[in-house]
Amino acid sequence: MSESCKIEVIGVSKIFRRDGKNVAALAETNLAVREGRFASIIGPSGCGKSTLFNIIAGLMPPTTGDVTVDGQSIVCRAGTVGYMLQKDLLLPWRTILDNIILGLEIRGEPRAKAVERALPLMEKYGLKGFDSHYPNELSGGMRQRAALLRTLLYDRDIMLLDEPFGALDAQTRLSMQNWLLEIWKDFGKTVLFVTHDIDEAVYLSDDVYVFSARPGRVRAKIAVPIERPRKPEDLTTERFMELKHHLLELLSEERDPAEEIS
Repeated sequence: MSESCKIEVIGVSKIFRRDGKNVAALAETNLAVREGRFASIIGPSGCGKSTLFNIIAGLMPPTTGDVTVDGQSIVCRAGTVGYMLQKDLLLPWRTILDNIILGLEIRGEPRAKAVERALPLMEKYGLKGFDSHYPNELSGGMRQRAALLRTLLYDRDIMLLDEPFGALDAQTRLSMQNWLLEIWKDFGKTVLFVTHDIDEAVYLSDDVYVFSARPGRVRAKIAVPIERPRKPEDLTTERFMELKHHLLELLSEERDPAEEIS
């Protein structure tokens, strides 16, 4: 592992037993993300992206391989990374403030201290005045802001974001992308981001990993040569469109058949 590499996935695979057969969801997969980088994963539906995230998050064991953070294995160690799903999963009976501090409370931090940490972030990142509201009183974009702040306040160096903006309309999604980039710049987290949207992957990322069809594996790693800070005008530049076209070509190449091992 290089000195600046934060997280590595080393030969990780996953095979599930279904209807008396072994079904490979994830082929042996290798990837490495340097500290403070923003890396995205794109690929066809069912290619194992979420399975990989569940393994990294310690929610399921790999069939083979290892996941390391700072050179130390984190396999089956839940809570090592922050993890946000597409659904905000805010608890409807808790206020927005209480949802945001939930991770801190689970970790044993006193409520007063957790609130003291949360309120300035809510003010800075667009949730000022919504602390006593409930999730059903907020728009989809605002709910996702709250869910992402909850993940951020869990205070892990690595954040896994699994299609967090997939259910939002195009205008709200772009606003949330810029908001996420602001948070990422301010806090310097290492981010792994799953998306089906190529524009989103290019706009947000330093590197894009392209996965094959099931059983998923890394088909290519593409560096994004677009200077930061990113701005909406970048979405229509020639360089952006060339990179998007290249990623589309990679995704449209002949896909591997689903692998079943009896």
